[in-house]
Amino acid sequence: MANPYKEIFSVPGTIGFSTAGFFARLPIAMAPIGIVAMLSQAHGEYWLAGAVSATFALTNALIAPQVSRLVDRYGQSAVLTPATIISVMAFLTLIAATNRGWPVWTLFASALFAATMPSMPAMLRARWTGLFRDRPEMNTAFAFESAADELVYIAGASLSVGLAVALFPEAGMLVSTLCLALGTLAFVLQRATEPAIRTAGSGSPQTSAIRLPAVQIITLALVFVGATFATAEVSAVAITKDLGQPNAASLVIGVYGVGSFIVGLLLGAINPSMPLQKQMMIAVTVLGLTALPLPFAGTVPLLAIALFISGVAISPTFITAFGLVERRVPAAMLTEGVTWVTTGIGIGMALGAFVAGWAVDTFDPQNGFWVSVAACLGALLTVALGQRTLAGEDCDDGVCPTPQAAE
Repeated sequence: MANPYKEIFSVPGTIGFSTAGFFARLPIAMAPIGIVAMLSQAHGEYWLAGAVSATFALTNALIAPQVSRLVDRYGQSAVLTPATIISVMAFLTLIAATNRGWPVWTLFASALFAATMPSMPAMLRARWTGLFRDRPEMNTAFAFESAADELVYIAGASLSVGLAVALFPEAGMLVSTLCLALGTLAFVLQRATEPAIRTAGSGSPQTSAIRLPAVQIITLALVFVGATFATAEVSAVAITKDLGQPNAASLVIGVYGVGSFIVGLLLGAINPSMPLQKQMMIAVTVLGLTALPLPFAGTVPLLAIALFISGVAISPTFITAFGLVERRVPAAMLTEGVTWVTTGIGIGMALGAFVAGWAVDTFDPQNGFWVSVAACLGALLTVALGQRTLAGEDCDDGVCPTPQAAE
């Protein structure tokens, strides 16, 4: 049996843009939790750390789709460079404001401007789609990207917290900013694999991808999934600190996605034939069931085990979600459609970080995980109620048919 991953990476340029994109998207995981780790240590208040992180993530969730819409219209190389420069300068200002004790308003202002950070997962999936559109290899490529996203959350969040705890509060954010700057530069310089600009078909007016019902459903579902990420990260930092083992936070967060990473790679190799909307329903159901033990994990080993099990369904949720977007969104707005779904995760992480931080400060660290349980229930209900729409026919050359009844 041929190795499907070897086949997709045999295409010239795929290893290069995939490697550069991996480093460029590390800040997706490093920045939100890095802000929390940096400010909670520098100021000693989780609510402030969560609020600044939420400001960045929520603003990015609104701005990144507009950046991607410009990318769909003018191309990646023309848009990514200026957007990244603004974001890098703002992150550096946020780090300086924390280190030098500048007024609190400068933290929020910096977080607002840092939100111009582009959605690299969308850029990567757009390149894969340009290479393998309507071919079986694209399912494998999307599965690889979902597994890589998971690895980003494993490595990024763990690295960000670990550096902040082991070195100094700003260390994680410094590395995150460096990855954003150098990774995006390397990605943009690889012009050979940049997807061509596609215009909307005659049956599809140039509108926003968020107006499509399927994008709305998937985005909302991943808002809830993103909330589970942030809750796990904030609660893990608070619990390990409360137990007198703060250095264990990076390890506990790291194991969160290991199982999911492995399952994601297996799904990419197997390519199940079950309809994607049904696969997504199964994934979010498992996600909800495995979240139930989290509030009762009162030691570091139990916490690590519970998070490992809880993370198993994350990559399958991502794989099916992005696969559905690729099939339900016209090619001329694919980058924007993927970005809305990606930033849905960011919105969830922002809200999850804020609510979990409040729960930790108000009650105790263990109660933060009840936010995860509630968020998983929200994802399950959203996907269940949206099955009819998600089972619609594929878009073809810019035209999306009316959703049909689920099989």
